[in-house]
Amino acid sequence: MGFLTAPRRSKSWWMRETYKKQEVARPCSGNLAVQRQEARQNTMAHGVQEVTASSRHYVDRLFDPDPQKVLQGVIDMKNAVIGNNKQKANLIVLGAVPRLLYLLQQETSSTELKTECAVVLGSLAMGTENNVKSLLDCHIIPALLQGLLSLDLKFIEACLRCLRTIFTSPVTPEELLYTDATVIPHLMALLSKSRYTQEYICQIFSHCCKGPDHQTILFNHGAVQNIAHLLTSVSYKVRMQALKCFSVLAFENPQVSMTLVNVLVDGELLPQIFVKMLQRDKPIEMQLTSAKCLTYMCRAGAIRTDDNCIVLKTLPCLVRMCSKERLLEERVEGAETLAYLIEPDVELQRIASITDHLIAMLADYFKYPSSVSAITDIKRLDHDLKHAHELRQAAFKLYASLGANDEDIRKKIIETENMMDRIVTGLSESSVKVRLAAVRCLHSLSRSVQQLRTSFQDHAVWKPLMKVLQNAPDEILVVASSMLCNLLLEFSPSKEPILESGAVELLCGLTQSENPALRVNGIWALMNMAFQAEQKIKADILRSLSTEQLFRLLSDSDLNVLMKTLGLLRNLLSTRPHIDKIMSTHGKQIMQAVTLILEGEHNIEVKEQTLCILANIADGTTAKELIMTNDDILQKIKYYMGHSHVKLQLAAMFCISNLIWNEEEGSQERQDKLRDMGIVDILHKLSQSPDSNLCDKAKTALQQYLA
Repeated sequence: MGFLTAPRRSKSWWMRETYKKQEVARPCSGNLAVQRQEARQNTMAHGVQEVTASSRHYVDRLFDPDPQKVLQGVIDMKNAVIGNNKQKANLIVLGAVPRLLYLLQQETSSTELKTECAVVLGSLAMGTENNVKSLLDCHIIPALLQGLLSLDLKFIEACLRCLRTIFTSPVTPEELLYTDATVIPHLMALLSKSRYTQEYICQIFSHCCKGPDHQTILFNHGAVQNIAHLLTSVSYKVRMQALKCFSVLAFENPQVSMTLVNVLVDGELLPQIFVKMLQRDKPIEMQLTSAKCLTYMCRAGAIRTDDNCIVLKTLPCLVRMCSKERLLEERVEGAETLAYLIEPDVELQRIASITDHLIAMLADYFKYPSSVSAITDIKRLDHDLKHAHELRQAAFKLYASLGANDEDIRKKIIETENMMDRIVTGLSESSVKVRLAAVRCLHSLSRSVQQLRTSFQDHAVWKPLMKVLQNAPDEILVVASSMLCNLLLEFSPSKEPILESGAVELLCGLTQSENPALRVNGIWALMNMAFQAEQKIKADILRSLSTEQLFRLLSDSDLNVLMKTLGLLRNLLSTRPHIDKIMSTHGKQIMQAVTLILEGEHNIEVKEQTLCILANIADGTTAKELIMTNDDILQKIKYYMGHSHVKLQLAAMFCISNLIWNEEEGSQERQDKLRDMGIVDILHKLSQSPDSNLCDKAKTALQQYLA
């Protein structure tokens, strides 16, 4: 039976489905004695020994045969539960919920009684999360959604208010709103009924829109068109809820964002309305949410980053939100939204860094609440003490975005009082989110060569980082291992102590992860470690990694893993003694891997890297014989010399040049063999190439034959 066509609301499809699953929540039994018995069993099932007589009295009145007394009992219950969580819990335990739901769905119940039942259920939902769980267990959502089919506006509003309270609870699964396809269009139709339906429905949408699937459903059912005009409502609450709806609809959604840019409301484009809503004379909540809408539209590509509404309006508004005059949650939201806005754009990062002394302002996030805090409200102080870690997390996020590209900004951040100490402390905080934000901040700052050589070394950042890498969730491991790649660059003073602390084994372990990002970072860090490294380090890498794992990585389905593995192999096979040593022990397997890649369906970059590895092998003293005695490989080099892509021709040319170089022992025999293969003829052709680089390399190689 469909949602919009059900003629008998007391037997909706929701009830048929849910009662089959859970006998405990059968509120529809028509027999009063049975319902009373169920209520008593409900009390016993919850293990409650004592419930006040007054609470039991409220429930008993719901079973009175006189409808007027039942109505008065529900009204008295409503008055009794307002602001009284203990009373709410008692009534739930005594089985009030199934009876209220039964009365709400009975066709014989008066509209007034149904409305009062919905109000009481809404009040019960405003208690604890356990209250909401109990209501969900009794299948309250299907019953309330069925109530929306009523023609009585007051009853509809009461059902929506209760639904709003339930759906905004963190224990309610959002998917319950989308189970039946007829619910969303019916809610859209109810938007025009009253300012209360507008407020509650928009609030339900904004809380239940979690991700692209939900955005698409709401968008396809006309959410943009139905909600846009609400931004000019006389009701502030309606305007705010409509604004929140647009912020969740636009987040990381180009389709919605591109549509919003062109929507007209009373002759004014939506972005212009958002700009008006973030002016200083508007409530802070409205300013912040409008800034979020414009931020999300900008990040989705619907508004240019150099548009005045971003540079002159949105960015300054978000910086204002970071001021210590603002409440904790406003400062957190402002900093996190600003971090998201400027993350990919260097010009916005530069503008933000010089707006209202933002970098210094963020330092206050670590001092909150101070001993001389202006907070006189004890409840507010208690709340802020519990949530102070959110400020630190937001500050780290914004510092990470500010320092993503510009060297001067990074320098300013690091020179901010005790900044490096604060980041290092952040790496060991109990909150995973703070640790992740601290690692991201460090990673952003580690892109600076100067800071790697100075501040990072002065504070021995590598020590806490290695500790983080020992035992952390994947989301932290990905960023921490990415930062380790930077600390292992050849000019980093941290490289040696990191090597001594067992990094090789740790990184080799990462290459076996099921997470492709961790495999990439593990092999990338090893590649950096092997660059211009001593023979011992290279031997340690090969031993810890094992040739089996190396070749598994060379056949990895992730292109980044394959490219970084080829880079590692290239760095391992550098300097002649190292090349000869490695090829003497692993030559056969390496040549097999090279052959497979050159024969496979790989892109130009992969094959270029592989040919460069061959060129390195050809530079060895004894290793080059592994090429000269392998006719298959020689034919492949010849093929790539005549390839249509210059990059591959150049890489093949390096192989030939290293094989025929005159000053090396056995060069004459190698030259003769290659001449017999037709290599000299190809060199003559390449010496006429329009590509100057290729032409020069071919002429240099020919000179080896003439010398």
